[in-house]
Amino acid sequence: MAEKLDKEAAKQAKKEKRAASKARRGQIFQAFKMQRKEDKALIPWMLGSFLVVAGVAFGIGWLLGIPWLLLPIGIMLGLLAAVIIFGRRVQKNVFSKAEGQPGAAAWALDNLRGRWRVTQTVAATTQLDAVHRVLGGPGVILVAEGAPHRVKNLLAQEKKRISRLVGETPIYDITVGNDEGQVPLRKLQNYMMKLPRNLKPRQIDALEAKLAALGNRGAALPKGPMPQGAKMRNVQRTIRRR
Repeated sequence: MAEKLDKEAAKQAKKEKRAASKARRGQIFQAFKMQRKEDKALIPWMLGSFLVVAGVAFGIGWLLGIPWLLLPIGIMLGLLAAVIIFGRRVQKNVFSKAEGQPGAAAWALDNLRGRWRVTQTVAATTQLDAVHRVLGGPGVILVAEGAPHRVKNLLAQEKKRISRLVGETPIYDITVGNDEGQVPLRKLQNYMMKLPRNLKPRQIDALEAKLAALGNRGAALPKGPMPQGAKMRNVQRTIRRR
């Protein structure tokens, strides 16, 4: 009886795995169709990257006297290069659409890669200006979006509020935008990744416990800047896993 149940469970797990794989392929294909309509250079870029990488591998094989041995490897690397190009152009398109919309920074933070602890909208105004709090290796990072003259005050107030609890822990503040002194939305993650690593994981856990009691202030922002962005988020994660 137990053996029969194990077989049924394994069969069900295999079925679910096939369904998940089919869903991922469907997401990627849907994203490809959407991107191709808006990005006329997508196919030339993907095809060009495939041919260049595969051609280089074949050329190296030719020089070494084993061209047909390296050709399959070149094809695989060429396909990988094409997929990377596709993923980056999709990401660029999504960020360009999201930029400047309320909730765009919150959406970008929700898609951060790595062990970041994101608390959205710890402070906000009725005009949808907002400050989001991120905990990580650098310490506390306050990310603001909205009108510069309003978010400046929000940042100052939030920084003062949390500094009483975090002691000497570094606090960084970032304003998302394209003006001088601001960080463009598409560069937000890279900017954060370049910040110095000041805390260890245990220290981050302790810091999170301290700040949990503060709660959030102000009106909540939309969860994402656009319906398309919400869809693309799953596609980007799927691409990163492949």
